[in-house]
Amino acid sequence: MAVLTTIGIILSLIFETIRFFSQVGFFDFIFGTHWSPQTAIREDQVGSSGSFGAIPLFTGTLLITAVAMSIAAPLGLFSAIFLSQYAKPKTRDWLKPILEILAGIPTVVYGFFALTIVTPFLQTIYPDLETFNSLSAGIVMGIMIIPFISSLSEDALHAVPKSLKLASFGMGATRFQTAFKVMVPAASSGIIVSIILAISRAIGETMIVAIAAGQQP
Repeated sequence: MAVLTTIGIILSLIFETIRFFSQVGFFDFIFGTHWSPQTAIREDQVGSSGSFGAIPLFTGTLLITAVAMSIAAPLGLFSAIFLSQYAKPKTRDWLKPILEILAGIPTVVYGFFALTIVTPFLQTIYPDLETFNSLSAGIVMGIMIIPFISSLSEDALHAVPKSLKLASFGMGATRFQTAFKVMVPAASSGIIVSIILAISRAIGETMIVAIAAGQQP
């Protein structure tokens, strides 16, 4: 059933794509700078009204992803360093699961939170900020993807041989110097993977963007 469902999804996407591009030019879609689709009266009139330039969608996605990563990357990395280098074992045992709960909250809840809490707060700082904006969506999305970075980065830091940490202490380095000059470089591959995963999660997110940023370019 899973295989058949996947095949059905692929076929439906292919057929709809063929129908769409039979009425909207491919290059007009890829390189168009105006996105303003209008609901057609009939199903065979997809391209009869509206503009379907995808550039605003691409740039909007990259903008919100950049805002999200500017929040998630430092907070996630610092959380991972705290959990692996500073927190006591008991603190780590209850703090890490609580942090990972953020990844399990439905995205529609995040979107509602962004629209009703974050946006009004931002409007007190920026009075001209519109109700639907990319800043609010990016901030809340950044909060959502923090566990992707913190959890994987913490596992990568935890996998670093203890001998490196002890050698650093033996050379007279402080805990801060050991964390940032020894442990982070040694676990850099795992940290980079966690950031890439978080970026892919942010790019693919739709519900938060649709609610907080609105269905607009």
